[in-house]
Amino acid sequence: MASSYCLVFLLTIIIGSLMVVISSANNFNQDFEITWGEGRAKILNNNQLLILSLDRISGSGFQSKNEYLFGKIDMQLKLVPGNSAGTVTAYYLSSKGSAWDEIDFEFLGNLSGDPYTVHTNVYSQGKGDREQQFHLWFDPTIDFHTYSILWNPQRIVFYVDGTPIREFKNLESIGVPFPKDKPMRLHSSLWSADDWATRGGLVKTDWTKAPFIASYRNFNANACVWSSGTSSCTSKSPSSGGWLSQELDLASKQKLKWVQEKFMIYNYCRDTKRFPQGFPQECSVLRNQKKL
Repeated sequence: MASSYCLVFLLTIIIGSLMVVISSANNFNQDFEITWGEGRAKILNNNQLLILSLDRISGSGFQSKNEYLFGKIDMQLKLVPGNSAGTVTAYYLSSKGSAWDEIDFEFLGNLSGDPYTVHTNVYSQGKGDREQQFHLWFDPTIDFHTYSILWNPQRIVFYVDGTPIREFKNLESIGVPFPKDKPMRLHSSLWSADDWATRGGLVKTDWTKAPFIASYRNFNANACVWSSGTSSCTSKSPSSGGWLSQELDLASKQKLKWVQEKFMIYNYCRDTKRFPQGFPQECSVLRNQKKL
């Protein structure tokens, strides 16, 4: 009996360690593929740096070779400097199909000296409309900063340099869809959206400043890969490092409150013009939690 138990325990550890991918990819060729841009995306510095560029003809983009179903994803980005009005640097997880799931960071450029807008959204079953937008407490074009997505069965948390800026909880119990069934790849792209990106489209892209360049380094995925129709997240592997059940502690909740009070510039749960018939269901839960 004891030997059987030990064998099962050993197999559990082996299977978990095989399926949970801990990828400290200082090798972009190993973990990503360039998907579009006709040479405008480049992997440099012995595969440790990836750059995307945008000009009047085209932008560029890449995606991860692996698909993930839950995980903690980190990437360091240095955004387009100077007059970046009209440009969008998108960094997001997305599944396939018409009823796709998606977890979005989008960085909306601006005129020199004006702050970037960090646009976040969560899609489930092809429906988003859950936007929150923020300014940052630093200039994201001077140096690299870490942008992270924690995605587990209970919540999605967006982080900037380890500080949570947004939490989207699993509220399926009250009928709110939550991304939990579809594996997603990590994507990023740099493209022009000057019809809406900067001040609602009032400020257009200055193409004399092209090429616009965004830079990436130090990708890390502590995550479960989709393999042969299953995900290691279902095995509760001890290799997951805690992210599979991670939640915000008191200090993190205080940081989240600080960001949302000081730097949030748009919240769909406060947009009465957009939702004259009443806010989405999750908004009432969020308001009640803030009153506690």
